[in-house]
Amino acid sequence: MADVTARETAADRRRRRDRFLRALNEARAVRNQVRPRQARAARMRRAIHMRTFSW
Repeated sequence: MADVTARETAADRRRRRDRFLRALNEARAVRNQVRPRQARAARMRRAIHMRTFSW
């Protein structure tokens, strides 16, 4: 009985996470359309960070 509840809650958690990530991606897309220069600058900063990042 506890297994079924745990599985349902895991499925609910996945659904909620999926919904959140979709909304987050949509918000990022809208922001990129509204402020393209700022979005480009953020992309460049992220690229430089990834290039200079060392393990």
